[in-house]
Amino acid sequence: MMPRYFIPALAFIPTLAATMAVALPARAQDAVSIDIYAIPSRPVVEAVAAASKDLAKRGMTTFYAQGHAVHATLYLTQYPASAEPQLEAAIAKVVKDYKSFPLILDGKERTASNWLFLRVKWSPALQRLADLVTLAAEPYRDHNVSPPGWMSQYPAKLPAFERYGSPNVFMQFDPHLTLLANETNPGLAAFMAETDKTQPQTVGEVEGVGIGLVDTNGQVVKTLAEFRFSGHA
Repeated sequence: MMPRYFIPALAFIPTLAATMAVALPARAQDAVSIDIYAIPSRPVVEAVAAASKDLAKRGMTTFYAQGHAVHATLYLTQYPASAEPQLEAAIAKVVKDYKSFPLILDGKERTASNWLFLRVKWSPALQRLADLVTLAAEPYRDHNVSPPGWMSQYPAKLPAFERYGSPNVFMQFDPHLTLLANETNPGLAAFMAETDKTQPQTVGEVEGVGIGLVDTNGQVVKTLAEFRFSGHA
């Protein structure tokens, strides 16, 4: 197995799954939150749909049920709105020769603040894609963005944020699919207890990379570009 890409300055930063999907607050009207994300194949989308249907029976509405696209964040930060064309060109160049590769879901995760994720199994191929996307996109980001409020509790994450505008890159990359955020329905506990008994894997693929404007929950509200892979690795 290939080792994860190692960035010495980031190696000591603890993982904080609860914050992985949170988009950054807008600094000014010309700053936009943009997510560069992996596009999953049909089996993965169907797994999200099945979980959403189960949660709906318990009175909870997932982001998928609200109409948001299923996606796995690779790199999310803020950019000047004027940077969108350069950003799209940079990502197109990175992925132009990419082939589809496996994407595996291996369970669910509920955070202390009641975010609900489907976990994406880490792989060298997914890590490499995230790393390449981050390096290509970072020069175009808003370098004046301020860290979100929750980071005051996690000062060790500041070096990553200051360098890349995101605390969740390189060694801190923790892929997942977000179903719910800050859920208050008490039925979530029962859902977790029942579904934890059996958590079969879902095997799909990364079919491409997308770029989209996102809301404060990291959900895509406008697709800017999609780059579909051709063939398989």
